[in-house]
Amino acid sequence: MQGRRVEISVAEQRLTLYQADEALCSYAVSTARNGTGCEEGSFCTPLGAFRIHRKIGHGSPPGTIFRGREAVGQWTLGEETDDDLILTRILWLDGIDPDNGNTRERYIYIHGTNQEDLIGTPVSHGCVRMRNADIIEFFDEIDEGTCLRIV
Repeated sequence: MQGRRVEISVAEQRLTLYQADEALCSYAVSTARNGTGCEEGSFCTPLGAFRIHRKIGHGSPPGTIFRGREAVGQWTLGEETDDDLILTRILWLDGIDPDNGNTRERYIYIHGTNQEDLIGTPVSHGCVRMRNADIIEFFDEIDEGTCLRIV
């Protein structure tokens, strides 16, 4: 899986995995309702260069609910809740640019969601949301340390 990189386009609400210059797969995502930015407490999606700091949830069933990066329960498709749940898998991002160096401390993730019907629109609290089936597939295609850019 060496030589892989990821680009997330805020304008297109799309994540694409590349091997060299070839797009291997692409997924619709949702970034922040509040737009882009790196300020603590802004609920914005940071821009720039990142790496995957940690992969969490390998082998967990789809719909596993995470709090504090620990599995705490199971969400079922169709289950009504007003909560914005972190589901299925977590890819914890680490900013490597001076402006986004606080990303890991802000707990910015790529993760599954219970609000799959909103994927493709900017509605998150700063994280990058994916459909649960997509995050499972994508999670298995990358390693910790993989570089990515959010543009």
